Amino acid sequence: MKTIKYFSAAWCGPCQTFKPIMNEVAGEGHSVQFIDIDSQEPLARQYNVRSVPTVVVEENGAEVNRFIGTKSKQAVLDLLS
Repeated sequence: MKTIKYFSAAWCGPCQTFKPIMNEVAGEGHSVQFIDIDSQEPLARQYNVRSVPTVVVEENGAEVNRFIGTKSKQAVLDLLS
C-alpha cells in the first residue's frame, strides 16, 4: 500500500492552497501523514525536505516518488495507483 507524507508549513502560501486537495485525498481513504516542518523538524531533515510543499510517496516504507509544489488531485491520485 502506498502512503503519502505531506510536508508543509503554516507560513507557506502554496501549502495552504494545496492542503484542501491533500485533505480530499485523505478523505477518500488514502494514507496521508500531514507534517509541519517547523514542529517536526527532525523528520523534515530525515527526508531531506528543502522546499515546501513536498510530497513523498512511499510503498512498504521505501520512497517511490517525490514532488515539490502543488499538483491537481488527479495527479496525486495517479501517483497512488
